[in-house]
Amino acid sequence: MASQAKRLSARFVETVTEPGLHADGGGLYLNVSPKGAKRWVLIYFAATKRRELSLGSLETLTLAKAREKAAEARAMGDPIAAREESEAKVRAEAAAIEAAPQRTFGVFAEQLVKALAPGFRNAKHLDQWRSTLSIEREKDKSWKDSGYCIALRSKPVDAIDTEDILAVLQPIWNSKAETASRVRGRLERVLDAAKAKGFRSGENPARWRGHLDALLPKRQKLTRGHHAAMPYADVPALVGKLREAQGVGALGLEFAILNASRTGEVIGAKWSEIDRANELWTIPKERMKA
Repeated sequence: MASQAKRLSARFVETVTEPGLHADGGGLYLNVSPKGAKRWVLIYFAATKRRELSLGSLETLTLAKAREKAAEARAMGDPIAAREESEAKVRAEAAAIEAAPQRTFGVFAEQLVKALAPGFRNAKHLDQWRSTLSIEREKDKSWKDSGYCIALRSKPVDAIDTEDILAVLQPIWNSKAETASRVRGRLERVLDAAKAKGFRSGENPARWRGHLDALLPKRQKLTRGHHAAMPYADVPALVGKLREAQGVGALGLEFAILNASRTGEVIGAKWSEIDRANELWTIPKERMKA
């Protein structure tokens, strides 16, 4: 049982050894355990239910501090309920913070491209997706300031609308038609996936047919053109100049000329692909243009 309610003294608090509750008044008690441990508790009633709030041990809370803490707790009405509500709010906020980044365009697109990666023909296509969607990272994991979708990166996927898509596409629609078309298609894929995950609803603002085709000019058919060809008779002179030049670039160009190879095939060449004894270079199919 609790001892009779009265104001405790600092000396009594330090010297008391009798187990039980020792009242200080206003619901504040010093609880002494059978083993001699001492802690402060506030006992009160909420909706006729007896509740006991632990305030701390005597080792960390003096009598004066315990009284202050008890007064603060009483001012809350039901301090235990208030604490539980506060803890629930903190947990909810933490859960929201943890979930929110997954719903921003940048993080969601990054996760989607990672999931799609096994289906890409080669690493170059994977890099193109990451680059154009602005989801490349530096070594310190921060975003690279590159690509066409920087403005979308921190935006929640459910907040991206047609104006956002047009802001990405219009600056490059005519000057980089092929790239713009690919960017649009990738944006549409990301937003479709976000809808499939339940992160957004409604129409896809990056959809072409029946939507963007009414807002952007029709793309001209791709006309790549060709670089001017060097007359065959001038090639030996060029090779001679390359052999006089210093650096890997000159060697690489000569290698490409002699093997009639594409730039990507030469840049990615490995010694393991070259059989020097038989003078044979075997290029893996992944690096050859389909």
